[in-house]
Amino acid sequence: MDSFISTELFKWVVLPVLIFSSRIFDVTLGTIRIVFVSRRLKYLAPIIGFFEVIVWLLAINAIIANLNNVVGYLAYGLGFASGTYIGICIEEKLAVGNAVLRIITHMDATELIEDLRARGYPVTKVLAQGKQGDVSIIFMVIRRCDYSEVISVLREFNPQAFYTLEDVRLVSKAGFPFGRVQRSYKFKGPFKFFRKGK
Repeated sequence: MDSFISTELFKWVVLPVLIFSSRIFDVTLGTIRIVFVSRRLKYLAPIIGFFEVIVWLLAINAIIANLNNVVGYLAYGLGFASGTYIGICIEEKLAVGNAVLRIITHMDATELIEDLRARGYPVTKVLAQGKQGDVSIIFMVIRRCDYSEVISVLREFNPQAFYTLEDVRLVSKAGFPFGRVQRSYKFKGPFKFFRKGK
């Protein structure tokens, strides 16, 4: 009797939990790997991919070995959905790569530009004509991890300014003397990395 209870407990509780956890882990890794590929981190992405596929094989093996376990299917699907969400959240926290920040403002942007340049951000200003008159368009290439700082400065000078943020795959080092652009990484031996350009 005890053996039967243990077997059923494993089949309907322990196994689905393991499948759910495995799917969260491998899908989270997969989401981060895709982001790293898009950011041209070509040495980190394969390492993550290795662990991702190993965990996936364990999860799919458990499903195939228990094809009549409906709870396992639900755990598999829920793990996939949860892993996708968690992977996105982790990627946002990592804030890997660079982005173009475009700011459009009707107000005089002189003080804003001076403040941003004093903080080490490269700023380009273009005069343009908007629907309601003259505007200033400010272009910046920033590290994604610096986004919060730049936006806080912007809101301090002009809370009503319109802005957009776009990811950038590759940025030339020319024109960025302050080292504010996130550098790419090179592989140097087993699991050792150093920043390019140092």
